[in-house]
Amino acid sequence: MNAPPTLSTVTEARLLRDEIRAGRHTAVTTGMARGHLQANLVILPADWADEFEAFCVANPKPCPLIARTEPGDPALPTLGASIDVRSDLPRYRVFRDGVAVSEETDITALWRNDLVAFALGCSYSFEAALLDAGVPIRHIEQGKKVCTYRTGLDTVPAGRLHGHMVVSMRNFTVPNAIRAIEITSRFPRVHGAPIHFGDPAAIGIADIDKPEYGGEPDIRPGEVPLFWACGVTPQAVVEAARPRFCITHKAGHMLVTDRMNEEFRQS
Repeated sequence: MNAPPTLSTVTEARLLRDEIRAGRHTAVTTGMARGHLQANLVILPADWADEFEAFCVANPKPCPLIARTEPGDPALPTLGASIDVRSDLPRYRVFRDGVAVSEETDITALWRNDLVAFALGCSYSFEAALLDAGVPIRHIEQGKKVCTYRTGLDTVPAGRLHGHMVVSMRNFTVPNAIRAIEITSRFPRVHGAPIHFGDPAAIGIADIDKPEYGGEPDIRPGEVPLFWACGVTPQAVVEAARPRFCITHKAGHMLVTDRMNEEFRQS
């Protein structure tokens, strides 16, 4: 993989993280620091860490692992020299025994020496590639979160970790849907190509108008929905496996890194 970008190319990402760390930005990061890799986050006790890494290896579409911290270390130097996972996301979700108990804008007070953080590739990266290619994305045009759904698709278990896949949906005209499949297939480390298109019931989505996370769909005549594996999947897995403690990002509130999306493109 290419070396991390120079300081001149990462100023926007670092300035955004400074705003987040200071508590001045607590909203979604959709479309921000254009061109920079954004990441989902999962934090678990060290005695779950190897199982979670094995889960990512077994489920690379929803959980494309791009970095892991050492126990107790909040830094991710391969993604940015100044990153601190305790304070650099706008919002976090805290789980105890598989139940979400709070949302936080800073988790420094909850940090422990046995915690390990995992950064996973995020679909915001391939969205930038779609926009650069002139493929419109309606939820961005409307200033909404992407629609995200629980499915009936089982993930591959790893140790104690198991659960159903979560997917994100974007709808396009048929020509743009074909382009979207072609473009996103070049980004396997940020979810890659869709796992399904068309009938949502085929993957266990009962009502496409009622996503469990994110905004409201706006699917117009002649458009087809495409479904991508989503980095919210670990939250469904945490609920199913019930580790005693876990912290994740809140959907749409990502870690903005110094790395560039183009570094993760395959030719």
